[in-house]
Amino acid sequence: MKCPFCGKDDMRVIDSRPAEESNSIRRRRQCDACGKRFTTYEKIETIPLVVIKKDNNREPYDRSKIEAGILRSCHKRPVSVDQITAIVNEVENRVFNMEEKEISSHRIGELVMDRLKSLDQVAYVRFASVYREFKDVNTFMNELKKILDHED
Repeated sequence: MKCPFCGKDDMRVIDSRPAEESNSIRRRRQCDACGKRFTTYEKIETIPLVVIKKDNNREPYDRSKIEAGILRSCHKRPVSVDQITAIVNEVENRVFNMEEKEISSHRIGELVMDRLKSLDQVAYVRFASVYREFKDVNTFMNELKKILDHED
């Protein structure tokens, strides 16, 4: 890094602290050559993530889509906003920790369903019915039987 005032690269950090809700670090620096101070911000560089949809179209990852799907499935259920946010955060962390450039919407949906199944079974079935596109009552009943079989 070079001093924005004199162009020399000998400087020191005199203060560091989290910035922007801990998503970046603010560093106060002082140039040893000219004595001027300036501030820099360091931010983690994330890999842009692309979601491969069922029709093989690709679109940028959008956290709000996961959140909206979970909110719809939890409508009028005893699930708090904090619990929904926790699920979205956990799914998002798992997705980004895979360190892949592309991920299928199928994989994201499975991660969401795994979390919903343990949180609220009605919300799980609602999400699964849309996500898995239940074609008829038999498909719906098969999913319910799987849940009931795991309870025994």
